Amino acid sequence: MKEQEKQVPIWFFVGTLLAIYGLIITAAGVYGWIYPPEKKVALWDLHADVWWGALLCLFGLVYVLKFWPRQGEGLTGRIDSPAAETSTTGAAGRKG
Repeated sequence: MKEQEKQVPIWFFVGTLLAIYGLIITAAGVYGWIYPPEKKVALWDLHADVWWGALLCLFGLVYVLKFWPRQGEGLTGRIDSPAAETSTTGAAGRKG
């Protein structure tokens, strides 16, 4: 049986970072919502940090779920099977 190298897609880590940053920004926004500052900036009532953090977290979770490392996937992202290996040689692999 052929040993194949397994790697985790970079987009899985990108999604993880986006989700973590989204959680941190959302938590900071909720804290600012509960304990508002004395001097508020313009458009403070929109709570952009809460919305932006939630959006980042959502995008991050989409990437994490889409690029989750699966059993049997190789570097191409396709699931390896014995039938696929024989079909790639095809007629070009035959002598004669």
